[in-house]
Amino acid sequence: MRILMVAARCYPFVGGIETHIHEVGPRLVARGHSVDVLTTDPSGKLPVAENVRGMCVRRVPAWPRELDLYVAPQVYTAIRRGTWDLIHFQGYSTFVVPIGLLAAVRAKAPFVLTFHSGGHSSRLRNAVRGTQRALLRPLLAKAARLIGVSEFEASFFSTKMDIPRERFVVIPNGAAMPAASPGVKVDPCLIVSSGRLERYKGHHRLIAAMPGLIRRMPNARLHIVGTGPYEGELRRLVSALGLDDRVTIAGIPGSERQRMADLLASAGLFVLLSDYEAHPVAVMEALSLRRPVLVSDTSGLRELATNGLCRALPLNASPDETAAAMAEELEAQREIPDLALPDWDACAEALSDVYRDVAGNPSTVGLPHDGALGLRSAIRARGG
Repeated sequence: MRILMVAARCYPFVGGIETHIHEVGPRLVARGHSVDVLTTDPSGKLPVAENVRGMCVRRVPAWPRELDLYVAPQVYTAIRRGTWDLIHFQGYSTFVVPIGLLAAVRAKAPFVLTFHSGGHSSRLRNAVRGTQRALLRPLLAKAARLIGVSEFEASFFSTKMDIPRERFVVIPNGAAMPAASPGVKVDPCLIVSSGRLERYKGHHRLIAAMPGLIRRMPNARLHIVGTGPYEGELRRLVSALGLDDRVTIAGIPGSERQRMADLLASAGLFVLLSDYEAHPVAVMEALSLRRPVLVSDTSGLRELATNGLCRALPLNASPDETAAAMAEELEAQREIPDLALPDWDACAEALSDVYRDVAGNPSTVGLPHDGALGLRSAIRARGG
C-alpha cells in the first residue's frame, strides 16, 4: 500500500512522535508498504526532500518559527495533489492536523489518526483543549480508524469527543533500545529522567526533591536528558538549591541511541514526574533495559503503574515525599524481570493490519489520481 504519514515534526527532531515514525516507518517499508512522510521545517535549514531509511520525507515551511503551532498551508496543497491509498496523521495538537484533515476529507481520502497526546506548559493552550477537540470532532468523525497509544488515551478521546469507543483501536508504542555496551554497570546512586524541558514534564519536581534525597543518600546524583524552553528555569532552580555538582542537564541527540542506552542502563532509577503522558516512549525505553521506574499517578502513567510496570506517586506529592520514594527505590536495588513489553515490530504489524482492514472496506477507499507530483517524484526530481 502507498501510505502517507503526516506529522508536525519528524527525525532529526527528538520526541515521542518523531521516534514512533522513525521506528515504525522503515518496518512498514520492510513489510512491502510504500511510506511517504509529510512534515514541516520552521527553520528552513533541513532538506526539502530526502530519503530516510526507505521513507521519502518532504518538508514544507511552517510558522511561527519560535512557537510550536506549526501553521503550514502547504500541507493542504501536498495532500490534495498527492496519490496514496491511505493517510495516517500522527498527533493531533498542532495546526498541521486540521489543515491536513480538511484536505483529506475534501479529497475523499481514507485516513486514520493516532493521537499521541501530551501535556503542555501553557495554561492558555491547556484551557483551549476542549474547544480544540470540539472543532476537530467533525473531521475526526470521518476517520476510518482512530488510534490510541494506550487504553487511557482511547477512552479519554472517545469520551471527550463523543465518538464511539469501537471506532478506536489501541496500538502501544514500542519499547526498544540497544543493549548496553560491555562494562556498563548500574550506579545505585544515579537517577535519570528524560523528556523535553517543559514545565509540564515535572523535572522541577525532581530537582526540588534532590536535597531531601541527598540527606538520605549523600552520593545521590541526577541526570536530566533533554532540551527545551524551560532549561533556564531548571538551571536557576539547581543553582538556588546548591545542586550544581549533583544535577546534570544535557541533551543527547536522537541519533546517539547507544549513548542513551548506556546512560539508562547505568541508572539506579528512572523517574518521570510529568503532568500528562499517553504512553511515554522514555519510560518504555527504561523498562526495556530493566530499570526500575517511578512516575506520577496520572493519565497513561497510571495505566503503566496499574499494570505493575512501575511505581506511581501522587501528582501533588511533596518534595520530601518524592525524596523518600526515590530513596526507597534506590536502596531496594530491585531486580527487574525481563518484561514482555510491546515492541516496534508488533506496533508496525498492528498498524499494517489496520491499513489492510481500512483498504478492504470499499467505502473508505478512493484517493484522487490527478497526475500531480507526489512525494517520491519530488524526491527523485531533486536527486534524493
